[in-house]
Amino acid sequence: MAGPFDWIEEQARLRHRAGLVRTLRPRPADSPLLDLAGNDYLCLARHPEVTGAAAEAARHWGAGATGSRLVTGSTALHAELEAELAAFCGFESALVLSSGYAANLAALTTLAPHGSLIVSDAANHASLIDGCRLARGTTQVIPHGALDALRKNLDGHPGPALAVSDSVFSVDGDAAPLTALAGVCREFGAALLVDDAHGLGVLGPGGRGAPAAAGLAGDGDVVATVTLSKSLGSQGGAVLGPARVIDHLVNTARTFIFDTGLAPAAVGAALGALRLVEREPGRPEAVRTVARDLHARLTEAGLEAVRPDAAVVSVRAPSPGQALQWAADCREKGVSVGCFRPPSVPDGISRLRLTARADLTPAQITEAVRVIVATAPR
Repeated sequence: MAGPFDWIEEQARLRHRAGLVRTLRPRPADSPLLDLAGNDYLCLARHPEVTGAAAEAARHWGAGATGSRLVTGSTALHAELEAELAAFCGFESALVLSSGYAANLAALTTLAPHGSLIVSDAANHASLIDGCRLARGTTQVIPHGALDALRKNLDGHPGPALAVSDSVFSVDGDAAPLTALAGVCREFGAALLVDDAHGLGVLGPGGRGAPAAAGLAGDGDVVATVTLSKSLGSQGGAVLGPARVIDHLVNTARTFIFDTGLAPAAVGAALGALRLVEREPGRPEAVRTVARDLHARLTEAGLEAVRPDAAVVSVRAPSPGQALQWAADCREKGVSVGCFRPPSVPDGISRLRLTARADLTPAQITEAVRVIVATAPR
């Protein structure tokens, strides 16, 4: 008799043949590699103020939240972070969840009821895609950045409607035309949900995010989600929007109601990082400068790289297998880079994904470019 999981062997064989095998590579606390793979854009994950705030929160509030937010998992520290995050980003209210993934699921499953229409960009993050699948509304996926397709889908829909888009797309690093998206939504009375995971701390005045940059923060028909694990160097996520929307999530979002609250250490770290960004508003411009420099040098060397709108620089690879080998060769030469292959990329094109950091020196940028160019597939 065949075992109940024997089918897994065939799946593994197909992944190996396609060059799509994924493996875990635990890193040491002090890696010798030059990091262009992580999302610590503003270099705050190890900042003494941020780690100190995490340690102090753990000492004061305990290692864990001890329960869901509606039972024992809400602390005064959670409320403090929510108030300061909403004020910083320009929204009326905020709700902190255990991850950015949970935040996107919460927003989509509660804001798209039966009879509603969701119009989702084809390049949206997996968490938005999964949120659309779980929502009770009908989802229409439109080509990347296709405003005419958005207009066509919204035109004539009789019920609630919601357009969904990343602010900065995580694969290529290009920014969504949020002002134009909001304009189309308002033609038809639709709401706009923006995943600002890669915009917070990088775009907008002082890093206040892409909705703030587009003049949309705080508008009654705009909701944003953010992650605390990228620019803020911590962990967790949040939904930002009108107070009535946040209250609706508290009462209906399953990934909020039935999940343990974010650990106090992560809350404290995010709050410490947020306050540091407010005091040092030059960090967002520094990371954008590094990203532009990386792109310019790589394209001058003949590689096909997408012009970055934020901190992500995407470099095309010929195939999944060659992308994997390219990333491995970079690591061998001392540079850690991201490697995006199907199904992580909606267009099927494999890439090296480089993430700029605010503290990269000209010498480090030069070395990174040298290694990436020298190891590129021929």
